[in-house]
Amino acid sequence: MPVAPSSYRRRVRRGQAIDGPQGFWSALMERASRAEVVVRLGMCLGAAVLLAVLLRGWTEPSPWHPGSVPPRGVVARVPFEKPDADRTRAAQERAVGQVRVVYSQDQAPIIRLRDGLKNRIAEIAPAESLAAVSREAWLEFAPEAAAALDRLPAPEAAPDTATADPPVAPEPPAEVSAEPIDEVLLAAEKEFQRFRGRVAAKEKQLEVDKAIDRAFSDALGTGVLDKIQHRIDEGSQTEIDVHPLGNPTELARVQVADVLFGEAKLRLASRLEEELGEGPFTARVMGWLEPKVSGSLEIDRESTDKAKTKAREETPQQFERHAAGDVLAKPGVPLNAERLELLVLEHAAHSQEQTVRERIGRLAALLGLFVAMCTLAGFYIHMHHHDVLDDLGHVATLLGLSVVTVLACMFAATDAWRAEIVPLLVFAMTVAIAYDEDLALLLSAEVALVVAVALGDGLADFVTLVAAAAAVIFWTGRLRSRSRLIYVGLFAAVVAFLTQIGSHHLLESRPLDVHLLTDAARTAGWAVLSGFLMTGLLPFIERAFGVLTDLSLLEVGDVAHPLLQELVRRAPGTYNHSINVASIGEAAAEAIGARGLLVRVGAYFHDIGKMLKPAYFVENQGQQPSLHETLAPAMSTLVIVAHVKEGAELARQYRLPQPIVDLITEHHGTTLVEYFYRRATERSQADPNGGDVDEQMYRYPGPKPSTRESAVLMLADAAESASRALADPTPARIQGLVHDLAMKRLLDGQFEDCGLTLEELARIEESLAKSLNAVYHGRVKYPGQRTA
Repeated sequence: MPVAPSSYRRRVRRGQAIDGPQGFWSALMERASRAEVVVRLGMCLGAAVLLAVLLRGWTEPSPWHPGSVPPRGVVARVPFEKPDADRTRAAQERAVGQVRVVYSQDQAPIIRLRDGLKNRIAEIAPAESLAAVSREAWLEFAPEAAAALDRLPAPEAAPDTATADPPVAPEPPAEVSAEPIDEVLLAAEKEFQRFRGRVAAKEKQLEVDKAIDRAFSDALGTGVLDKIQHRIDEGSQTEIDVHPLGNPTELARVQVADVLFGEAKLRLASRLEEELGEGPFTARVMGWLEPKVSGSLEIDRESTDKAKTKAREETPQQFERHAAGDVLAKPGVPLNAERLELLVLEHAAHSQEQTVRERIGRLAALLGLFVAMCTLAGFYIHMHHHDVLDDLGHVATLLGLSVVTVLACMFAATDAWRAEIVPLLVFAMTVAIAYDEDLALLLSAEVALVVAVALGDGLADFVTLVAAAAAVIFWTGRLRSRSRLIYVGLFAAVVAFLTQIGSHHLLESRPLDVHLLTDAARTAGWAVLSGFLMTGLLPFIERAFGVLTDLSLLEVGDVAHPLLQELVRRAPGTYNHSINVASIGEAAAEAIGARGLLVRVGAYFHDIGKMLKPAYFVENQGQQPSLHETLAPAMSTLVIVAHVKEGAELARQYRLPQPIVDLITEHHGTTLVEYFYRRATERSQADPNGGDVDEQMYRYPGPKPSTRESAVLMLADAAESASRALADPTPARIQGLVHDLAMKRLLDGQFEDCGLTLEELARIEESLAKSLNAVYHGRVKYPGQRTA
């Protein structure tokens, strides 16, 4: 039968309006496109990139450390060079041996000598005869003329007629030398005139001065050396470097033979002959100079040492070359310092020869590993710890902790320490205490994997790290004593010691020798140290993460606490009620696997707000009439409800931990103050003009219990208070009372936010009934005892 077109179109539209089930990938993409998810994914990606950069993920790490035992022989992958210290030192010594000793030249003595010569010649030049010349000046040039000069008549002085003595008769003449005086004087005069003839005229004297300057130029440039002032082992004995005094940068290379005293005088004489010509004049000039020439060179040890240091520094380093394929380490033999250096140099050479493509490939692979680990952790947290994933602060904290732990492991993994296990174990215990043991195990395994990859460690090292982390996580548990973490460290040490021996022996075929035992013992020692370290860090971790360990709970729950002492003094009935609630609440919490100690300590403080108005609460009234008889039900409700807010303010004032404050604010939830609500209802019904009573005005402000511990405290508080009103507290009545109270709060929606299951609720009821039956158990009636 044909279908009408209109009917067909309606069916098509209805079919199009029905959406099919959403696929996995489409649902995943939809969730991933949400803003809050994008932020978290961006944080994870940023942490991965940061780690990859800090770990230099584009380069392969060196897996070798002092004492490492290669499971297989290691050969060079690329040719490389090793610095040869011995050859370099020998080359430096050769270079230093070739350094010339530096001498400094003081030119002043030579200049004075040169100028003195010219001055003496200038002093002789003006004298026209031997009789007119300066005796002292001429004798320096012609010492043989002394006899002739002595025979010259001394110049007569003019007589002084005023004081002159009377004339004396002349004595007879002495005998005259056999040699005629004219011959001696004539020869001396001749020599003098020959000398003076070279400088008599101004032009000739100027020419002689210039010749003397030229003759002294070599001596001024190279100096004169009295004797060699350095030993043979200090430098060359044939060549030296000379610089002017005060200017050590102007060095001139000089042959020692040319500047030694004797040779220097010969060279000076030779130069004088070249400039002045051979003859008596030059001979007398040289005769004048010879006794006056002195050394002008002194050794400059500071400049010499600097030159040697410079030569040593500029000597190129010598290398020992290795070709690709050379055996660098034998299998099963621990690496000594020499072999380790070879392996490190080979690794560096291999890393330098990596292409850009290879580096990018390794970096991409490392980023892929990080992304995979973040994805695994994210799915686990999403499925089992959704509250952690919802809080952006928790996500940032876990990422930051992971990154810091990896960096700390890298810092502690230096060859001197090899203590990368310490930051990892501290991280594992921190996450286990602040969050959850399962989450701590997952994150610790991931961090251990990153550390192993970053350090170039093998599978055996990774297994050791994970085993030690698992040991501390499973043994941390609830910390009720300060020594607990130390025992945790000891247990982890045993696990790490045995695991390292077994994994290295089985996975890497290392022999069970002293080296393996030493490495395992060192790892065990670091594990023990982590326990001590965590003991000191525990208070700071609790404060930073807002967690409360059993150890801190025991300290807070001390009966000597100022708030509890004040509660005893002001409201003893409330204090007694709190002690009873603590006892039965702890047992109920333990029955469902919750933190019983937290419930007990929270119960101590849950009613501290009552101490501000203790007389308005029945447990503190005694035989006195109730103050609520004179108050309206609404006003009484305000007084009763206010103890929650006032208690929380007191708790914050005394800096009680936040979990305790939460128990104070949540132990009544948003339950109804039934007694005063009923009184208000009765009054409203009795009053013809009375209206409906607003139930919200007679409820606690909340919030509702957010944890199982808060729910247990709510039920324990209500059960303990209600059981006091039972006239005959039999087990059946107590059990019925507890069940009624639990059902009433369950139906009132008080347990909606705490994750409490019906099975757990039944266990709580059973535990509370059992505890209350123990409190109100029957007693033996003794003879003569009267009923109260």
